[in-house]
Amino acid sequence: MSEIALERRRIPVGTIILLILMALGLVVGIVRFTKGLGATTDLSDFYPWGLWLGFDVISGVALGAGAFTIAAVVYIFNLEKYRPILRPAILTGFLGYLLVIMGLLADLGQPWRLWHAIIYWNPHSVLFEVAWCVMLYTTVMFLELLPLVFERFNKPKLLRAAHAVTLPLVIAGITLSTLHQSSLGSLFMIMPDKLHPLYLSPVLPIFFYVSAIAVGLAMVIVESSLSAKAFKRGLEMDILSNLGRAIPYVLGFYLVFRLGDLLIAGELWLMFRGTIMSNLFLVEIVGGVVLPIVLFSIRKVRESPAGLFWSAVIVIVGLVLNRIVMTLVAPQASVETTYFPTWMEFALTVGLVSTGVFAFMLASRFLPVFPEEAGSH
Repeated sequence: MSEIALERRRIPVGTIILLILMALGLVVGIVRFTKGLGATTDLSDFYPWGLWLGFDVISGVALGAGAFTIAAVVYIFNLEKYRPILRPAILTGFLGYLLVIMGLLADLGQPWRLWHAIIYWNPHSVLFEVAWCVMLYTTVMFLELLPLVFERFNKPKLLRAAHAVTLPLVIAGITLSTLHQSSLGSLFMIMPDKLHPLYLSPVLPIFFYVSAIAVGLAMVIVESSLSAKAFKRGLEMDILSNLGRAIPYVLGFYLVFRLGDLLIAGELWLMFRGTIMSNLFLVEIVGGVVLPIVLFSIRKVRESPAGLFWSAVIVIVGLVLNRIVMTLVAPQASVETTYFPTWMEFALTVGLVSTGVFAFMLASRFLPVFPEEAGSH
């Protein structure tokens, strides 16, 4: 066999690492579903929310916000120049939501009852609304991705039918995303005794929604940068630079609104008390909001692939820090016990993320996810 043939059959090191992490996550998942939460997590009756909920679910939903954001930009605002990044954004959102559902299944004490939300209605429950919106929006994104399959297998009639319902699907997706992104903030409002005043607010739904838009734009930049490098295709720098230009406005609105809310409540001074919660708040606001506002406001940063990528990463880290603090750190102050994720919790989370990356690679290889010609600058 020739050296060229061997080179073609060689599995990339990155793919091997992904497969190993996926296998480890699968093993932990099997242990979790056969042995229970007690054998795999550090959760307890006093501390029922852990890494799988804080990162895999609550952070994961926000990280998938790029799908509805870019769909709105292309179909509602009719900005066609952003169409080249539309399909990758929707694919990323769809896979992200599937992983959110898988993470939720792992976190639930009785995951086999997840379908009960479909038939046992409780319209007074925030989680009921979130469950329905997530299920429906995941379905919407699946339908939005069907044209890729129809193009791949040359089904013109089905493709025309899919295009005919695209706009109603986009409108439904934007509506559903607005509802459940904001409702996750409402979820924290029902436990005021467990949240620090710096994180508790009557307008938490707005904070969650606006921050999701910002991180959605950042996720599109990160996904486009990584996929361009992995698939050796051109990077749409003009499009991504424009996304980077929009991020300071979204984050600026979020920053002014959040600090203004604390000022009106008379609690702005709490950030300077030097406690763990106040220090985490400062790190999140200064590092995860103010810093990317400054970076994305600099033209040289927006015109640099590395500058765009790492500035977007900072936005993502800031969002994840916010959700992790609210879910895992803040509630510990109200209970006598403490919580720290076990290695199995980390392993399953890394396995889920690796599965999403691997699935994106497969979809990009076998479906027309990217345009034939990408702008390279």
